[in-house]
Order: sequence, then structure tokens, then C-alpha cells
Amino acid sequence: MMAMKILRAIAVVVMAVGPLTQSHAGSITDDERIRGKMDAPITLIEYSDFTCGYCVKFFRETWPRLQAKYIDTGKVRFIYRDYPRADQGVAVEAAVAARCAGAQGRYWPMHDRLFSGGGRLDSGAFKGFAKAIGLEPVTFAKCFDERQHLESIFQDRQEANRWGFHGTPGFILMRTVGGPTEKEPAIAIPGAFPFEEFAEEIDRMLASAPRS
Repeated sequence: MMAMKILRAIAVVVMAVGPLTQSHAGSITDDERIRGKMDAPITLIEYSDFTCGYCVKFFRETWPRLQAKYIDTGKVRFIYRDYPRADQGVAVEAAVAARCAGAQGRYWPMHDRLFSGGGRLDSGAFKGFAKAIGLEPVTFAKCFDERQHLESIFQDRQEANRWGFHGTPGFILMRTVGGPTEKEPAIAIPGAFPFEEFAEEIDRMLASAPRS
């Protein structure tokens, strides 16, 4: 019964935002923020905030199972997009820290370190995190102190809004090749739903994927 209620919530969101097209998704070639095979048949995009409790819940409870079953097996590629809920403060700083780590090829170690804090982050901790994951400290400090990548971070948030999300986390599930179509629209998942609900939508999409 609960699963049916959850799936109805997902379906309502899809209908509420109308036909979802590739233009909503923007570019999905952010190599530093992609996990999994580039040519995986399905793409899952997360819009998230490093200080969001429900985002932490997804990272701890759902992400490891998704990674093991779908990302590491080449079925799904995963893309992380920033959605700091405030215009300034520690959530924005965390997003900047992750982007600055990405500029040194260490985006995911910083991403995982930030979420491992359980959403309780402090402005003074980021340079210590950078040192712990082996970043060049002067380069990181310059990037972080200058708040580089801010424009791109807020572009991610605007993109999430165009999908119909106004809170975190939010997820978009779509075909990698061709993107959403009227026949096979993207699926919008508004929240940290259980693994089983992600799996049901992914399996349905995989079952109807063209055979190579």
C-alpha cells in the first residue's frame, strides 16, 4: 500500500511539470560529477544540498544499494547537481568546496566526505577536508576563498526549478541516449524515497530499453 502511494506521488510530479524534454536537463557531460559508465542506458540525476537531512538519508541508506546494483554494473550513470537551499552560508560553501576539489580531480572524495558529516558542516572545516583527501592546499584555498564556481552552482539550482523541484533532494531518471520523449518521459522523484521505489522505476525503464 505504501509503495502504491509513493508511486502515485512520483507520477503526479511528472504530470505536474508537464512534458519533460532534454532542454530541462541542460548538458549532462559534467565528467567530474558523474559516477558509472558514460554509455550506461539510464541516467539518474540528483539535485541535492550537502546540509540537507533527507539528502544525507539518501546518501547513507539508498545510494550504496543503487551504486552496487546499477551504477557499478554499468546499468545507470549517476550525476550530482547542486541545489543549495539558501543563497549563502555553509551549504553554498560546501558546494564550492566540492567543485574546487573537482578542479583537482577529487570531486567524489570531497562529496563523500561532506555527506559523511551528517549534514552538520562548519565553514572552518573545508580546508581541513581538502588536506585530508590530498588536495594541493594553496590551489584549493584560492578557489574556495574566491568562491569560484558560484555561477555554475546556482545554474544547477535553476535547472532543478525548471524540472519542478523546490526542495531537496530531487531526482530525474531518463534514458541516456535521446533523453526524455513524449513516449518515454523522464521520471521526477521528489524526495529521499526508499531504494525499492528507485529500483522499480529503473527496472521498468531498463526492461523497455532498446537492445544493442
